[in-house]
Amino acid sequence: MSRKNRILVPEARQGLEKLKIEAAEELAKNNKNQDSSHQVFSIGGQMVKKMVESYEKKLK
Repeated sequence: MSRKNRILVPEARQGLEKLKIEAAEELAKNNKNQDSSHQVFSIGGQMVKKMVESYEKKLK
């Protein structure tokens, strides 16, 4: 199994799925005229951005 696809904290699976769906919905609203490869990379970037924001909020 590839390490990049393994969730290190199994309890986080549901939260990660929710985050993925939220990012995809947000991108679908904002990027209607872009090709699919650009959207895929944008989704990954949005997910990372949201994860960092969530973590920073927890630290405060």
